[in-house]
Amino acid sequence: MLSGAVNTASVVYTCMKTLQLQLGRARGLMLEAHQRPRDQDSKFLHTHKYQNSGASNQFLLPTPFPHGVRAPHVLKPTGCHHSHTPVVRLDNVPYMALDSKAPVLKDMRLRYWNLVEAQGGSWELLVENAGIASMHTMVTHYGTAILLDRTNIGASQINLASGTGCRQNPADQILQTDCTAHSVEFTPGQNTIRPLYIFTDTWCSSGQFGSDGTMTQTGGEADGLMKIRTFRPCGDGTCDWVETTTELQEGRWYSSNQILPDGSQIVVGGRSVFTYEFVPSKSAPIWLPLLQQTNDWHNDNYYPFVHLLPTGNLMIFANQDSIILDYKTNTVLRTLPRLEGTPRNYPSAGSSVMLPLTADDDYTKSEILVCGGAQFQGLGNPQMPAADDCGRIDVSDPTSNWAKETMPFARTMGDMVTLPNLHTLIVNGAQTGSEGWGFADNPALSPVEYNPSAVAGSRFTTMNPTTIPRMYHSTANLLPDGRVLVAGSNTHQFYTFTGPFPTELRVEAFSPEYLNNINDGQRPMITMAPAYLGYGETFTMTVNITGGAPAGNVSILMNSAPFTTHAFSQGQRQLSLAVTARVAGEDGTSYNITTISPPTAEIAPPSYYMLFALNGGVPSSAVWVKIG
Repeated sequence: MLSGAVNTASVVYTCMKTLQLQLGRARGLMLEAHQRPRDQDSKFLHTHKYQNSGASNQFLLPTPFPHGVRAPHVLKPTGCHHSHTPVVRLDNVPYMALDSKAPVLKDMRLRYWNLVEAQGGSWELLVENAGIASMHTMVTHYGTAILLDRTNIGASQINLASGTGCRQNPADQILQTDCTAHSVEFTPGQNTIRPLYIFTDTWCSSGQFGSDGTMTQTGGEADGLMKIRTFRPCGDGTCDWVETTTELQEGRWYSSNQILPDGSQIVVGGRSVFTYEFVPSKSAPIWLPLLQQTNDWHNDNYYPFVHLLPTGNLMIFANQDSIILDYKTNTVLRTLPRLEGTPRNYPSAGSSVMLPLTADDDYTKSEILVCGGAQFQGLGNPQMPAADDCGRIDVSDPTSNWAKETMPFARTMGDMVTLPNLHTLIVNGAQTGSEGWGFADNPALSPVEYNPSAVAGSRFTTMNPTTIPRMYHSTANLLPDGRVLVAGSNTHQFYTFTGPFPTELRVEAFSPEYLNNINDGQRPMITMAPAYLGYGETFTMTVNITGGAPAGNVSILMNSAPFTTHAFSQGQRQLSLAVTARVAGEDGTSYNITTISPPTAEIAPPSYYMLFALNGGVPSSAVWVKIG
């Protein structure tokens, strides 16, 4: 199956000529041509020549082009090498014969896609109408997902639960008496939706799960600017959002949160806010020069990328620049080299992830990956191509620099999800434009999977596409069963259900190829695991593998549950634990795996994690474990 990135070209034919297009790396070409021949009912035989490094592959395609008809075609040339830039020639040859009576093209509008072969994965529609478009999504340790939009948009598409009472908020800018919900709880498997009650405006806010599994959610806009809210998950359907009486010290809109080793949270930045503070409060807000220095004229430092390193320090990335910060002493330990190219943070909307930390090197190596973004001129220009590159840096190496890699196609507003096969999925977003209402076009329908351990130049695999555009204000989160929950997308200020990219209320799941049932024989099933762990604790898990002996030592992984919004999953991390023994049971399918938990809270901040077993690239479903 082919999928790929869209580009546009417009040409005018006054007679039969040859059109040459200089394309990026491609394995095929999809054309959508709107042609107006002199004779509207004539057919054409198009000879398409795909030239690459001296090679030519011809494709004969007889095609009727009645006036005003758009006709898509897929060409699959062979012999194309990714390392070359191909030239595509379109020679318009009249149908059946070349003679002076042949019809002539009067004009042609052309859109073309660089195509790559899709390598698997599948999509499933879970909910047709969740009632809200999820701007923020988080998965609780009960396995449910909290979807959160914003207030100040008028009514949503789902009513509050009976007996809850309508929201009476004189500060609401649109609907002071609102009987609809702006947050819901989604239960996978049952695929049910439960309305939740949120009072103040959570537009472009931030959050993080704490050590007891409670979501602490901060900031927003208007009456929500300084608010702190909590959601304590439960299993009986009675839990809901609580507006606390404690507020932030500074109003924060578009900030990022990160849980710290002591269980508190740091809240960094925001719109025209160049400080960080702690929740619970430890001091007055602390000035962070990086945030002011990276504040260009369209504010490409919103939602800074914040990663807790295994040293206990923070890597903070804004726009194109980054630092290693000792937040305890407010000391910049290192200013990292600039990541050249486009701006990367909101509204340019690249994404970032810390690659898996592993016991193989005592959790010392910490690599950061930043992918995508928008051109500086892309704000307000939906057709401006997005960035197609990534930067990767080992911040544990004091001499390191960014290594650039190229994605299969450009992407802004992509969400990065650490998968339980030690890969990273990049999903959602657009191939042109930037974040903002109506500021993007050409949705990126195909996820790509990034294998950090593969050889540079061969780390990306393009997966099967969705049919649902997920652009501004969309989310993606890992579920305990290994699927990726995909929700949201609203490119409008209010709920708008007309036009090319309407407000999206559907909820999907993407199943990576490791969930293909051909892998079921090698899929581990965890039958025994601890519910609680201390640091540096040796423990034993039991897994069943029905298809034969494990493929080497079964790996044990821990994945955090992040707060996802605006192309960044706050607090996301993955740990590959030390496995010291594997003992086969008498039944031939069960194995006792002896493992050591992470040694410090700097490596695994106290919270709930998904605990996976990984066998030869095939993961189990997770069980939840609390550490710290």
